[in-house]
Amino acid sequence: MGHEGMAVAAVRYLRTATPAAPEPAPVPAPLRAVGPDERLPASADQPLLLRAVLGHFCTGVTVITALAEDGSPVGFACQSFSSLSLEPPLVSFNVARTSASWPRIAHAGSFCVSVLAADQGGLCRTFAVSSASGADKFAEVDWTPSPGTGSPRIGGALAWIDCTIHAVHTGGDHLIVLGRICDLAVQRADTGPLLFYRGAFGELMP
Repeated sequence: MGHEGMAVAAVRYLRTATPAAPEPAPVPAPLRAVGPDERLPASADQPLLLRAVLGHFCTGVTVITALAEDGSPVGFACQSFSSLSLEPPLVSFNVARTSASWPRIAHAGSFCVSVLAADQGGLCRTFAVSSASGADKFAEVDWTPSPGTGSPRIGGALAWIDCTIHAVHTGGDHLIVLGRICDLAVQRADTGPLLFYRGAFGELMP
């Protein structure tokens, strides 16, 4: 067999000996929206029913803050804060699409989450007021800039989590905001968290 014949035979052997490339993993189907026939029956009492039933889920309370483009602090009380991912380090919260504070936080591109302590119910009520009312929520609030983004850290809070905005998704009449953690710390260990249950504040009992 000449050199050319040997080369052709070698190529044929390599083609038969090389294992076939694995097939790519199937791409998961996108999440579908809830169909009209899957929704709760519409009624005038439905919002009240949702609030009454879902209010039985006890949550902690946080304040979401940022520095607006003009350098002024902005923030609102939030119960929907949650840890989301360890790798990458992500947290999430939900905000009403009608919120007057959220557009200013969105433009800032970052925010700080302050986890409120059991003795901060009054402070929570201050931040629960709509920004559209013109009230200065920070008038008598002790706060310092976070080291990463400069967003306000509420004094006396149990802990703070400093974040940049990672993604924003729509969720009905709310927005689902994902934040990527850039710094965090515990501030207090002398008390428990402020809790919210069935429309009222509470705290952990020994």
